Amino acid sequence: MHPVKALLFDVFGTTVDWRGSMIRHCRRFGLPDETADLWRAQYQPQLETVRSGQRPWVNLDVLHRIGLDLVLAELDIPLPDRYRTTLVRAWHRLDPWPDVVDGLTALKRTHIIAPCSNGHIAQSVNLARYAGLPWDAILGAEIARAYKPDPRVYRASADALGLDYDEVCMVAAHNADLEAAREAGLRTAFVPRPTEDTEPTGDWDRVVPSFLELAAP
Repeated sequence: MHPVKALLFDVFGTTVDWRGSMIRHCRRFGLPDETADLWRAQYQPQLETVRSGQRPWVNLDVLHRIGLDLVLAELDIPLPDRYRTTLVRAWHRLDPWPDVVDGLTALKRTHIIAPCSNGHIAQSVNLARYAGLPWDAILGAEIARAYKPDPRVYRASADALGLDYDEVCMVAAHNADLEAAREAGLRTAFVPRPTEDTEPTGDWDRVVPSFLELAAP
């Protein structure tokens, strides 16, 4: 196999703590903490409407808004439209896990680093600026016009860097994400997170406790 030249990172859950961040944002509007979990539970079903062809390509802000409207209806909370818009934008302002910025900074010295996220480019740029994520490029769903685990997302990200698939490693706290990346031809690295998968279920190329250990020689 070729040496790894680029590392692609899952973002929601692996790179940033979406749950703690969204609980904080929801509390600003007097919403119960369960709102964040119920909203996140809408994530895959809304992505599936695009993956299945039920809905044409739309970006994650659109899908997040649909999910939020469903959750607030379920909770019978009449939140004004302007606050709903602000909450959708809160997904652009999520806190990184403590090891992330230092780990990415170290990895950037030896590898190309980029997100391979279901977030769209504007969201990924805003999140990187908010959280201090030192990406070399913004890759992922929008350049493929598809959502993970569709193999086009992983391959389009590698293609955009001009690299062979086995020169690229996908880093994630989701075993399913890594399985799809491996099937697309990428290398894999598992990093557990308390809100995501905490144990590897596959024979991944690397299993490390944090981004800092991933950067260690």
